[in-house]
Amino acid sequence: MLGSSTKDIASDRASPKQKGHDRWGQRGSAAITFGSRMEFSDIYLSYGNVAAVRGVSFVLEPGEIVCLLGPSGCGKTSLLRLAAGAEQPDKGTVMLDDRIVASDNVFVPPEKRNVGLMFQDFALFPHLNILDNVTFGLQDLDKKAARAEALIALHRVGLADYGNKYPNELSGGEQQRVALARTIVPRPSIVLMDEPFSGLDQRLRDSVRQETQTLLKETRASAMIVTHDPHEAMGIADRILLMRDGQIIQSGSPSELYNHPHDLQVARFFCDFTEVPGVIKNGELQSALGTFKLEDQVADGDALMLIRPHAIIASPSKKRKLTGKVLQSRFLGEITELQVQFQELDEVLIRASTKQLPAPGDVLEFSVDNDLVLIIASDGSHTHIKQ
Repeated sequence: MLGSSTKDIASDRASPKQKGHDRWGQRGSAAITFGSRMEFSDIYLSYGNVAAVRGVSFVLEPGEIVCLLGPSGCGKTSLLRLAAGAEQPDKGTVMLDDRIVASDNVFVPPEKRNVGLMFQDFALFPHLNILDNVTFGLQDLDKKAARAEALIALHRVGLADYGNKYPNELSGGEQQRVALARTIVPRPSIVLMDEPFSGLDQRLRDSVRQETQTLLKETRASAMIVTHDPHEAMGIADRILLMRDGQIIQSGSPSELYNHPHDLQVARFFCDFTEVPGVIKNGELQSALGTFKLEDQVADGDALMLIRPHAIIASPSKKRKLTGKVLQSRFLGEITELQVQFQELDEVLIRASTKQLPAPGDVLEFSVDNDLVLIIASDGSHTHIKQ
């Protein structure tokens, strides 16, 4: 594959939705590698008296994109550094395919692991032009072959014409794409990315994340991405590992974590709920919004009714009607955000389509989408409202 010709990509066309400097290269033109399997077994890592990682075990499968998600200080970057070879565990083993690359008495350096690491600040060399930045990691190739490979990577990220420019001449989004090209050009079997989109403005973030996901799937590399943003993790990951205090609290697909959170803190991490206290008795939840039958048998006692912002709809169903008074109405472009009062509940957050533009003081009838309401019992078990 190192013999790929730049002629093959000379006719690259950008997506019709992309214009100007936002253009990426033709999808499907990235060089292919073979993703590796990385296994973490009972990993511990401390910095002095601070335990950064505690008993973590998981497997990154070949070609899989995994996001390490959690707040600052939860241990996700430490895990990335362990994968890269920047740290050695105090206890436990890290395996790459069928060999141990790290334990308390084994350590394989980063350059022997075939991993690509993309930093949060991109870490481009300011004194090198863009082409030289991308070729930097191709020391085993002669100059001509290295430049050809670098041009293929730059074509794929839409920056082949920027080879003679320097990092300070590029926008943040363009620098991010150069850093991505430099990461994939050696064809690593595992790509590691530390908060790769945090430096981009919101307009760019979604599109760059989507293109990055597509590019990673094209290369077939395994990928581990650190982020603190649940929206970002759900948008790019095949699987999310949610971390807290150095441990993995829950692992699963984005839909699994969103719809079936392990506990109340996990639920809150993924959504801005309106939380309504209630009491469960004989399979029913009694709350200020009424009495609801529950799907599953959960423990009687105090409970919380967690209502997603788009769970209450300003178009009542025939089954159940709720009358609410609009306290505030904010137009936010694609949605309108409402604060609605239902009986004694003054702070129910509702996000509705922009077709619905009620004014403060309006009294409307609403209905509840039962699928979007989560009930958490006092013992931590959860269920939904019965249809």
